[in-house]
Amino acid sequence: MGGMVACPKAVNAVRLAIPHTMDISEVIKSIENTDIASSIRNSLFLFPMLESIHVIGLALVFGTIAIVDLRLLGLASTHRPFRTMATDILKWTWIAFAITFVTGGLMFTTNATVYIHNPVFQAKMALLLLAGVNMGIFELTTGRSSRQWDTSSSPPAAAKTAAIISLTLWIGVIFLGRWIGFTTTRTATKDEAPPQINFEELFPGATEDSTTPAPPPTPNKK
Repeated sequence: MGGMVACPKAVNAVRLAIPHTMDISEVIKSIENTDIASSIRNSLFLFPMLESIHVIGLALVFGTIAIVDLRLLGLASTHRPFRTMATDILKWTWIAFAITFVTGGLMFTTNATVYIHNPVFQAKMALLLLAGVNMGIFELTTGRSSRQWDTSSSPPAAAKTAAIISLTLWIGVIFLGRWIGFTTTRTATKDEAPPQINFEELFPGATEDSTTPAPPPTPNKK
């Protein structure tokens, strides 16, 4: 009986502890307050450099994946065996993806609380997840039988379907990635009041002249 009484107490203690130990907002805020995030945020060159490398890496990821997908659609490189071409190209895809992942993660730390609540960012992450799921399904199904159609200029319909889905998802990732830059800028600045210009400090002489009444005209003496 003592164990039965103690169990509910233990369960309640765990329930009370979970919200404090697993508060996602606190974790995100702590990431944003790290030294590396502050360094990138306060630098004039680090964020633009990371963004440039991120864009180049994403272009390489999409470009290499597009080559493989076009081969699956029978629109390009049909003279090359699929397995050989995929092996040669996809290793560069993973290298470029690693670069993109690291640079994207570093940029995320600079404004994590805004990114995590941004629906465009969430949609981009969802498309990335779907692209990974699509690739996994292809490898576990049609890709296993690729020896049968390796040299065929027209792969099976399932392979073409996977290629179309892949291209669509990655185009969506690129589109949403560029859209994030505009939405996060608006979110970060929408609550900030625009600075007011003090014209008196800029043009003290002009202000005094405009506020000082002009002297009355002197009557002409004849």
